[in-house]
Amino acid sequence: MEAIHRNIYATLLSWQASPSRKPLILRGARQVGKSHALASFGKQNFAACHMLNFQENPELGSLFDGPLSPKSLIESIEILLDCSIDLQNDLVIFDEIQDCPRALTSLKYFCEKMPELAICCAGSLLGVVHSEEPFPVGKATFVDLYPLSFEEFLGAIGETRLLAYLQKVEPQTRIPEAIHNNLLGLLKEYFIVGGLPEVVGIYRQQRAHRREAFEQVRKLQLDLLDAYVRDFAKYADNVRSSRILAVFSAIPAQLARENKKFVASKAMPGGRYSNLQSAIDWLEGAGLIIKVPITNSGELPFSAFTKENRFKLYFFDTGLLGALAQLSPAALYMETELFSTFKGAFCENYVAQELRQIDGKTLYCWMSNTAEIEFMVEREGQVLPIEVKSGKSGKLKSLNVFAQKYGSPYRTRISARNFKIDQQSAMHNYPLYLSGRFPL
Repeated sequence: MEAIHRNIYATLLSWQASPSRKPLILRGARQVGKSHALASFGKQNFAACHMLNFQENPELGSLFDGPLSPKSLIESIEILLDCSIDLQNDLVIFDEIQDCPRALTSLKYFCEKMPELAICCAGSLLGVVHSEEPFPVGKATFVDLYPLSFEEFLGAIGETRLLAYLQKVEPQTRIPEAIHNNLLGLLKEYFIVGGLPEVVGIYRQQRAHRREAFEQVRKLQLDLLDAYVRDFAKYADNVRSSRILAVFSAIPAQLARENKKFVASKAMPGGRYSNLQSAIDWLEGAGLIIKVPITNSGELPFSAFTKENRFKLYFFDTGLLGALAQLSPAALYMETELFSTFKGAFCENYVAQELRQIDGKTLYCWMSNTAEIEFMVEREGQVLPIEVKSGKSGKLKSLNVFAQKYGSPYRTRISARNFKIDQQSAMHNYPLYLSGRFPL
């Protein structure tokens, strides 16, 4: 099967070419494709690629029990893997590095004493697995990998012409209605499948038989959800594990509400933010949720106008969101009444994913009395408000109020409408499938 192309490769190539290159740590939730991305990158761009997986082979950790001299470590790795490592031309990959804290510490010494060697690491749960070992602060480059974006999904399922078309869209582009409707249909497929590479791979294989493909996708998604739940028990104490599960399981119901502000008491009986804060931090550190703080001001910096207990929580993958909500793929694909009440939540969750992929920055929401702007982003010192609509219609009262109050350079609606940037009225209409290209 042809490998799925990931946009992260461009970032990895820039890292490889950097004259001040440090060891690279690729972070992300489990199953987003970190190991595969690094292995593919290494195979294509280095003379040889040497991978140590600390989860598959726990005994590899013993190599790091003694002194962390890079020269001694490389010699030991060569003996264990029965290979020669060319320090100038090879890539060494430490996979599942969170399972070997001493390997994480060793990056400091590789950076200082063996900078010529290219080292990449893949790590899940790095934000939640605590160790007494010192972290290599300032001695590593961190890069985040997320589930496949919608554009990556198009490439993965063979819609290469549509992908090329999207990538050429400019502010003055007029997208024909036939192409617009085709892309909205493909977006529904993405809502169901999501962006986890293994799930996308299954769907790509079976796509000719849509119903069977969706069934296979949902079965795998449920298996992956079970794996994430097992991580709660493995990497957290019993009390916190139950709270992590409570927050995790409550996200679909919280998003289905008209006011999507997270309410602790609805996550578990008697729940308060103070009781659930560490569970929310755990899920965020594991990359499984997107936390969007709520502000009551459109002024910069956004963080100055937030409260720690006012935020919205989105899931990191729309496909798993549908599985967790127990929505049938048919309900999503055919847009039945069963799905209609949850449609807005899906669209918001998707837009949150796409916007986060652009630069990894924190997204913010604005709420004031009954007015709400789903997302605010800052670009070059300007505040850009974004309202999300699941359909083509809908009033823009909140968007207009915000723009007038804070002097926004333009207003943006992301919806099922076709693409149109009207400079005269300062109104930018983005179709949902172009969320990841904002702002054009």
